Amino acid sequence: MTTLIRKADGQPIRDAMRAAGLSGPALSAATRLVDPRGKGVSPAAVGCITGRGVSAQDRCRLRTAWLIADALDVPLQRLFAMPTTSTDTVER
Repeated sequence: MTTLIRKADGQPIRDAMRAAGLSGPALSAATRLVDPRGKGVSPAAVGCITGRGVSAQDRCRLRTAWLIADALDVPLQRLFAMPTTSTDTVER
């Protein structure tokens, strides 16, 4: 499963949230509106991705990143970076 890495410890996401006038719970609700499944991203997950503290997460799934970027109406590449190439050489 593809994971993306938030850029600059999440600052671009927080800047986009501020520009859109959205709090964490409001961003969570906005992701439900853009999600074809209607599920969206939970407020807790939004808090982990946008946070700066101990509970902050640098990585998230592609679907989560896509929903956040879509809800903020910002290109995905502005908020998240692809992980570096894996050095794992074990063939599975």
